[in-house]
This record gives sequence, C-alpha cells and structure tokens, in this order.
Amino acid sequence: MNKFLILVVATLALACVQARPDAYDAAAETREYKSDLKEDGTYSYQYQTSNGIAGQESGVGGYYASGSSAYYAPDGQLVQLTYTADENGYHPVGAHLPTPPPIPAAILKSLEYIRTHPQQEQRQGQGRF
Repeated sequence: MNKFLILVVATLALACVQARPDAYDAAAETREYKSDLKEDGTYSYQYQTSNGIAGQESGVGGYYASGSSAYYAPDGQLVQLTYTADENGYHPVGAHLPTPPPIPAAILKSLEYIRTHPQQEQRQGQGRF
C-alpha cells in the first residue's frame, strides 16, 4: 500500500510540475501595446511581450479585419499565423495549420465525368409523368 501511495504522490507532483507555466513565461511583460479606434469604425492594435508573443490587427468594426500573431511553441519553434475575416468568413494561414490531403485522381476524373455528362432525366426533359 505504501508503494502505491508513493507512486500516486509522485505522479501528482510530476503532473503539477508539467502543468505549471515556465518561469520565463510567468514573468513575461508587455513590451509594447498600441491601440487606435477612430469614429468611422476603423481600428488597429498591436502588442509584443518579453517572451516573444506578438500580434497586430486592423480593420473596420463588424465588417473586415486582418492581422497576424506569433509565439514560440514549447519546443522552441516560432508559430506564425496571418488571417483575414470578412463577409466570407475567417481565413487563417499558417504553416502549423492542418491542410486537407490532395483529391485523388480517380475522384477528380469522376467529378469531371459527372460535370460533362448530365443526368439522364435532364437530357430527356423534365419529369416522367
């Protein structure tokens, strides 16, 4: 029973150490912050912290926005994201974002065949009644 209790306590202690933020991140400070909001609804802001986090955005409130952000992942890799948002949605771009696999050639060929060969009912006219 004592070995089990020691194992549980050690596991919990390890989990707490891993969950605690890095001391460098915990002591991060805002180095720069600028914000501008105009009467016509346009705005912009930018910020940068001492631990390498940065971001900026500009746009027209409720209509359009574009911006970027960057931070360092736990493995030290720089992660950068740029985006736009408009009436067509949110459009992020970044090397870290997943991308869909390419469409297989057989599927592309089938889609082209469907496009160039209308359905039987469409060729013969509307309805069978």
